[in-house]
Amino acid sequence: MLSLSTLFFSHLETPLRLTAFPASLLAIVPMLAAVEGCGPTTSRYVLVEESLRVGDMKRADQIVEGAENEYGSKSRVLYKMDRGMTLHLAGRYQDSNALLEQAEEEVEQLYTRRVRTEAKAFLLNDTELPFEGEPYEQVMINVLKSINYAVLGSWDEALVETRRIDHRLNMLSDRTGDKDGYRDDAFARYLSGILYEVTGDVNNAFIAYRKAYEGYRVAGSWSRAPLPPMLRQDLLRVTEALPLTNEHEEYRRAFADVSWQPYSDTQRLAHVVVISYNGRAPRKEDQFIDLPISFDALNLVLLTKRAVGSNNPNSRAAESLLYGLSGHVVRVALPRLVPQKTQVETGQVSLNGKSVSFSAGTELVQNLTALAEKSLADRFTAISVKAVARAAVKYALAEGVGRGARAAAGKDLGPLIGILAGALARSLAIASEEADKRSWRTLPDEVQIARLWVPPGDYELRIRSLGRGGGVVGQESLHAVTLSAGETKVFAERVLP
Repeated sequence: MLSLSTLFFSHLETPLRLTAFPASLLAIVPMLAAVEGCGPTTSRYVLVEESLRVGDMKRADQIVEGAENEYGSKSRVLYKMDRGMTLHLAGRYQDSNALLEQAEEEVEQLYTRRVRTEAKAFLLNDTELPFEGEPYEQVMINVLKSINYAVLGSWDEALVETRRIDHRLNMLSDRTGDKDGYRDDAFARYLSGILYEVTGDVNNAFIAYRKAYEGYRVAGSWSRAPLPPMLRQDLLRVTEALPLTNEHEEYRRAFADVSWQPYSDTQRLAHVVVISYNGRAPRKEDQFIDLPISFDALNLVLLTKRAVGSNNPNSRAAESLLYGLSGHVVRVALPRLVPQKTQVETGQVSLNGKSVSFSAGTELVQNLTALAEKSLADRFTAISVKAVARAAVKYALAEGVGRGARAAAGKDLGPLIGILAGALARSLAIASEEADKRSWRTLPDEVQIARLWVPPGDYELRIRSLGRGGGVVGQESLHAVTLSAGETKVFAERVLP
């Protein structure tokens, strides 16, 4: 596919060739058509989601693996994030961690970008920047790595990730300050508390649980993830075990209606943790704002939108050509988040032995769609200012191309060549305007967790998800499980309707 940036910048950086302009203008139609014909990203995720829906995790991973070249050099981190998740779902936990480790290392390196890359991105669009993920996505790298290690029973390695989570969140809090934004992650803190408690580090478990408790309360106005009821039981259990008498009494007063098991009792039991990834992460799409700078241009924009609709991806080529010929329309592209909410309300987890059975419901611990919405809202003003400035600069450059061509062509051909060159440059400037729509789309919409303490023995573990109307969503999962006293086993499931 012909690069818009290559042609646009070549007209700015190379000597003027008068005979090239008519041919270039004719070539603009198929070139602009290529803009609306590039849809591998959408089709890739559709295929992945279809595979996840039928429980074919291996095929979902193969789709992402086969699309590696489609991601391109600027989205290497995104490829490793996406593949890290599909490998995790396919049960290849070590391979998942290997790629996620690479993604984490590259994210750290991308904090220092090249000035030239920034300049090119400003003159074209933000997809020219290397993808490094939103802060919550970066935290999810370590979260997913810690879950991988937990499923494998590699508890020491899992604790390494919890310490990395703590370091990353502390740095994020320092950068964010007192602003009401994503400055901590209650789910990451809660998962850290579980892992500390599993390994017997009750003191650090309490610290993590307490931070999670505060995190859910502080972010409650926008996170759409209320305090999980089981976290109250955890705080009562660990404060009694330490013992932290004052804190324990405080929590007992606050959670007077909560029943809980003492820490000493749980040590004689087996522990099962089920993590359910429900639904699909939100996607981003372009939101085009066409700004007319004359009355005739306003009529053109209104007629065009009436004919093809607003933000129609299939009309980009025609709009770019029409607006380029008009010469009085500036296009700004901003990202718009499209939620893809899960139908799952809760999950039912049961352990059925020979003569006993135990059950628990999953509880919401993370709403990734809410995190994505908050992240975009916090950055939207900066994104908008940059997009408007970029559009203005691109318009000015395109006008300069037209004037330069007119002056270089002389009196006879100058007006015609200037019109052709200006139209070409303006059309390319408009066509190249695009929001950065990249995000970690193999993540779920929500994460829910269930925890059970049961006597040692052989069990059938049954996991099923229920929709908001009460019906079963997705496929039921069955596992034969042998549990020993003091043992913890972690299971991860992906649920799509």
